[in-house]
Amino acid sequence: MKLLKDVSSSHLNTVDTLTNLSLLHLLQIHDSAFPIGSYTHSYGMETYIQEDRIRTKEHLVEFCQVYLEQNLVYGDAILIQEAFHAAQARDVTRLIELDELCGAMKLAKESRDASVNVGKQFMRTVAPLMDSPFLLQWKDHIDQEVVKGHYAVLYGIYCEALGVNVFHAVMTFMYATISGLVQNAVRAVPFGQNTGVQALHKLLASVEEAAKTVKTLTLDDLANNALGIELASMKHEFLFSRLFIS
Repeated sequence: MKLLKDVSSSHLNTVDTLTNLSLLHLLQIHDSAFPIGSYTHSYGMETYIQEDRIRTKEHLVEFCQVYLEQNLVYGDAILIQEAFHAAQARDVTRLIELDELCGAMKLAKESRDASVNVGKQFMRTVAPLMDSPFLLQWKDHIDQEVVKGHYAVLYGIYCEALGVNVFHAVMTFMYATISGLVQNAVRAVPFGQNTGVQALHKLLASVEEAAKTVKTLTLDDLANNALGIELASMKHEFLFSRLFIS
């Protein structure tokens, strides 16, 4: 397996650990300056804000908790875990199936479009940084429209190529998603930065527990339990004004 161009090529030495360099690469891709567009999406939260349903720090924490436990845990996080293992086995057929499932379970068009748009931009950004033929093969599938290119599946493939373990892959994805929601709420409600920091701090233990839950789940547990959030995503395009794409 090929890893990042400046990372050890020993898959056995790195797949079950989080090396310092791998950690730095994960931090880089989740930095707000990393150009994949994830911070332009509210995933239905802006609808809740405009409907005056998120007004306080407690409201924000509650929304993020639901998004984490009912959307991410039983949706994208399972798909990341499954994509990681499929990438280990170099099972392209399985990955194509996961990409299709990722689109099928996102009921709102805006949710599906956000997943694909962020995924494609993620691939364009990380491909030049990697020396991974399998990742580039998946890029060809996206370019040739064999798959849509959903972000969760790409993230699983990327983390497997990076050589980190699947638990850290899932946990960092969920942390970055929740952090993005909090930062977007700071701008849109608006909240002060301190309120955002306090809300995210309160959610950290939940992110860790959610990642532990995902370890116990399989593709049979895939579900969409956050129907209120999906409906908010559907209503988003009809808002009077919008700061975010979704």
